[in-house]
Amino acid sequence: MALRNVVKIGDPILNKKSRVIENFDEKLSTLIDDMFETMYKENGVGLAAVQVGMLKRVVVIDVGDGPMELVNPEITLKEGEQREQEGCLSLPGKYGTTVRPMKVQVKAQNREGKWQVFTGEGLKARAFCHEIDHLDGILFTSKVVDGVVEG
Repeated sequence: MALRNVVKIGDPILNKKSRVIENFDEKLSTLIDDMFETMYKENGVGLAAVQVGMLKRVVVIDVGDGPMELVNPEITLKEGEQREQEGCLSLPGKYGTTVRPMKVQVKAQNREGKWQVFTGEGLKARAFCHEIDHLDGILFTSKVVDGVVEG
């Protein structure tokens, strides 16, 4: 495993749409392992591949109840609403209140290509939405309802 540099705001890659993963190989496994190591080192709860400079539909999340790897994730269900503060490893020191679903269900593949379904509420739902937005070139700042503040 290796640490990767986290791409920061201003890099145009953050606004690009990531490509679907078709090859479930050792390169993908290495990327996922490196993303987990980088996320933990940066004290994050989620990281999208685009944030380490790779336009691939890969997300890793750990909100405290164990690591989850999501390849080609799709949100299949949204319920309720929550208004909470968000931040982002690619926008250090910037936070803002966003409106996200309270509960989401996500369909995704793992590093071997096997489909699985995840359900998240609260912080986990927010993390799913935030990271999947990254895969479509969307930053949380576009969802802020009370203005972005410096931390």
